[in-house]
Amino acid sequence: MVGVRGGCLFPNLHNLNAMPSNIVVFPFDLFGSSGTGAGAQLLGDAVREMIDDTEQETQPTRADAFRGKLRVKEVPFETLLQTTEWRKRGRAAARQSLRKREFLVWLAGNHLGVVPVFEQLPAGTLVVQFDAHLDINDFHDTTTELSHGNFLLHLPKPKPRLVCIGHRDLFQKREKIDQTFEVVFPAEALAVNAERVVAALQALASTAEHIWIDVDCDALDPAVLPAVHQPLPFGIMPLQFLKLLDAVWSSKVIGVSFSEFDPGRDVRDTSLNLLGWLIEWILLKRHENETAG
Repeated sequence: MVGVRGGCLFPNLHNLNAMPSNIVVFPFDLFGSSGTGAGAQLLGDAVREMIDDTEQETQPTRADAFRGKLRVKEVPFETLLQTTEWRKRGRAAARQSLRKREFLVWLAGNHLGVVPVFEQLPAGTLVVQFDAHLDINDFHDTTTELSHGNFLLHLPKPKPRLVCIGHRDLFQKREKIDQTFEVVFPAEALAVNAERVVAALQALASTAEHIWIDVDCDALDPAVLPAVHQPLPFGIMPLQFLKLLDAVWSSKVIGVSFSEFDPGRDVRDTSLNLLGWLIEWILLKRHENETAG
């Protein structure tokens, strides 16, 4: 089956077996959350260190599952032209990886840096978004121009199917939320009946042909991930996050994005260690499943 989006043809992406993982560092952080570009670069360095450690190890380890299968590429923002064409260059990088049916890990600066990926996803992709904020802001004191706080309103149609998990937004009314999201699971839903949320996510994932997992770092509780610009209380805790992630995980998952990590706000590398572990866990989950298959 072929999906059409943005004028591009996408082959069936289910069969990712034997395909490498492409880690794209996209350190864009204009129009909100300056400093997160350095976070994307730091996570890219963590993956490079992971690759180096694997290559140097002579004893069998779990990392053998992705030995020789990881590629890290950074999209630079060193000139005015590179910066003004950020969206075009991001789309090209995402499109290239998706066309090759590679598993894509997108390390963005602010959340706006994930827009080029969303614009290149196959039609009908289910985007499972972990975020403390709904990113549909249009209040009296917020900009109407594209920013990291309203970018979901600016996505071209057809938009992917959007699901938000763990938001703590107390401003947006239900009718406004429903205009953008297929369903949302706020923090209180996780607190009251997490098992119901897990079951609902599994049902949603079963209806999708392709799934993209989008992680805004402020979705997690600031007690465990403090390095974000707009921390909110009552966030997702790590073990709960793994359970939610597992609920939607399958061979349908074509990639994962991370954004909004600002290392300048970290505390004793708490956030860096959590995110580095999580990225390695995701890569193991993807490539060990391939080996088992």
